[in-house]
Amino acid sequence: MLNWVLTFLVVAIVVAIFGFSGISGTAVDIAKTIFFIFVVLLVISLIANAVRGKLPKI
Repeated sequence: MLNWVLTFLVVAIVVAIFGFSGISGTAVDIAKTIFFIFVVLLVISLIANAVRGKLPKI
């Protein structure tokens, strides 16, 4: 999921360099949304593992 965030951020930067601010803004919004979904899923996963008594793998 973080790969998608990085992909959309790179697309946003490249498009912004060429002057397409509308497309760039959309790509940044998509990247933000995917990042926040990732953070929510990470927190849910950590809580679920803590409830089950499993330690995170390092």
